[in-house]
Amino acid sequence: MDSVLLIAGLMLLILIGAPIALAMIVLPVVYILATGAAPLLTVPHQMYEALAKFPLVAIPFFMLTGELMNSSTVTERILRLSSVIVGRMRGGLAQVNVVASMFFAGMNGSAVADTATIGTIMIPQMKKRGYSAEFSAAITAIGSTIGGIIPPSIAMIILASGANLSVGALFAGGVVPGLLIGFLLMMACWAIAALRGYERGDRPFTIAGALRAFRGAAFALMIPVVLVAGIFGGWFSSVEAGAITAAVALFVGAVVYRSLSLRDLLAAFDRTLKLSASVFIIIAAAGPFSWLLTRIGTLTALDGWLGGMAGTPVLFGAALLALILVAGMFMDATANIIVLGPMLVANCVAAGFAPVQAAIVVVVGFLLGIVTPPVGVCYFTASAIAGANLGRVAVALLPFLAIELFVLVLILALSPLTLALPRVLGLL
Repeated sequence: MDSVLLIAGLMLLILIGAPIALAMIVLPVVYILATGAAPLLTVPHQMYEALAKFPLVAIPFFMLTGELMNSSTVTERILRLSSVIVGRMRGGLAQVNVVASMFFAGMNGSAVADTATIGTIMIPQMKKRGYSAEFSAAITAIGSTIGGIIPPSIAMIILASGANLSVGALFAGGVVPGLLIGFLLMMACWAIAALRGYERGDRPFTIAGALRAFRGAAFALMIPVVLVAGIFGGWFSSVEAGAITAAVALFVGAVVYRSLSLRDLLAAFDRTLKLSASVFIIIAAAGPFSWLLTRIGTLTALDGWLGGMAGTPVLFGAALLALILVAGMFMDATANIIVLGPMLVANCVAAGFAPVQAAIVVVVGFLLGIVTPPVGVCYFTASAIAGANLGRVAVALLPFLAIELFVLVLILALSPLTLALPRVLGLL
């Protein structure tokens, strides 16, 4: 009964427009005041415990990396390189959108930042070239999920800190699934563009043009190279990697490209502070909410329900994906990863899945929630930029969501997709 009341209370707060962080703090406070089951100081204590994890320090650094790139000419250079690589294909601008998301995924680790950055530039161009507003918003939103899968990934850092997993192993495990999603999205864009008669780039591909675009973006591409080489080579931790990539982004923008002024730098720091605060508020709020779920037996009940299917792999997999997708529709991905992620990973391990494989399934599954109503932040952001009807964007998202669900099933069924690269790199 307590679980039903909790879920009802959470849904009510979300429906009236309360921020998810506020909802997750209010409910434990109300419970304690109503029952006297614990001291009220339990709430701030649990908030502190949720934040007192060293790997989380990497999050502001990766966000700063993204902001520094956006403040310099890095974004334009990456888009120019993406255009040279795939702009000639049918549905060229849509292809550029996806490839740019794959590049940016290796730099900032934030799906929301990806949506805002690429969407602001690409969506108006796509609409001018005849793409519907709904399609433009849909491909931008779904492409941004790659930012949470290809390393660095803020979602993976959060899950690793909660489930006591190696950040480097999770980063390596996300590379193949992220690239696979990107390539399948490009194939879908080609098919839809051919069906609807969308444009294809009229600029011929030349080796000289490709080399010019690559040279123009070469220093920007150093950022993911430094990150990947450093973490996978064991030279520095995820936190150190975040600091180093931010320093590289600052050097590239201010010294190499000379497009980052002091004013731009201060503005980047300001935006990073605000974005980091919004993430850490959710992480902190998830602490007392997780405590409440444990206190009233909700997590125990879910744990027992899912664990009871561990002996039947197909049934267990179906139940796991259903739980992830339903939870993703009603709670922020970050909150879900903190509250439910460790429990789901533990159940997967008990059912015979490798921890890294289980963690990638959880991350990819919950990231789908950022592009689905009613709380999908990237879905709303892309729709707002495109000026598109939310219902029509939801319909346009369906084929792309089907692709990510297909990849999610593949990740669950085929362990080499997530484990081969970490093993080759000696991270497992």
